Amino acid sequence: MSAVGSQGSCAQFSCLKGRRVFITGGATGIGASIVSAFAAQGAHVAFIDIAGEPAEALANSLKQTKVWWSQCDVRDVRALQRCIESAASALGDFHVLVNNVANDERHELSAVTPEYWDDRMAINQRPAFFAIQSVVPGMRRLGGGSIINVGSGGWQIKEGGYPAYAAAKASMHGLTRGLVRVLGPDRIRINTLSPGWTITERQKRWLTPEAKSELFRTQCLPNQIEPEDVANFAVFLATDDARMCTGQEYKVDAGWT
Repeated sequence: MSAVGSQGSCAQFSCLKGRRVFITGGATGIGASIVSAFAAQGAHVAFIDIAGEPAEALANSLKQTKVWWSQCDVRDVRALQRCIESAASALGDFHVLVNNVANDERHELSAVTPEYWDDRMAINQRPAFFAIQSVVPGMRRLGGGSIINVGSGGWQIKEGGYPAYAAAKASMHGLTRGLVRVLGPDRIRINTLSPGWTITERQKRWLTPEAKSELFRTQCLPNQIEPEDVANFAVFLATDDARMCTGQEYKVDAGWT
């Protein structure tokens, strides 16, 4: 028997049916769960990812809704912008943007070169700004929208092993706060969604028995965070029920931070 409030049930929001959503880094992990969650709401979903094979497999699995996808390396800002333009041409202006793309590759302080630093920012920080810049004119035409910047709890618990990633993810809420007043008059909401240690296939490589024990010691809830837990909250932030939520950081971290 499953625990009360366990993963598996998801509210249906009629306001999302037919709305258009663009998601970066949507092929695997949290991103794939966000794509699937919006598709289950009847939204028209566009997503990009550098990993073409899993992206195609995910798109093919979502036959119940309209899905657009493209392989894209977000380090190429022009390619990112072209993808957003192409997706908007196919589906229409976007009501929702989820800036999810990231790579938490481990690295040591002494090993970071200027080139490596720039590469980490080009994946984990820069695409969010230029994706926002690209979708905002369409959101203004629509009379509003919801932008969700995916942050991280890792830097907030002072996790080591990825200082460049931590710096990039910390800046996501700065971007949110830096744009909230600019976008507000057009009824465009912008929020940060910061997951705790979410157990994707990628994260399982670091989930040793010792790490798992420490995780459950520091979390306040005794369950692993699954990608669907984060995706469900992203869905809520896109709904009309969250119409007065903007400029905030929301954490799905089981009380970790």
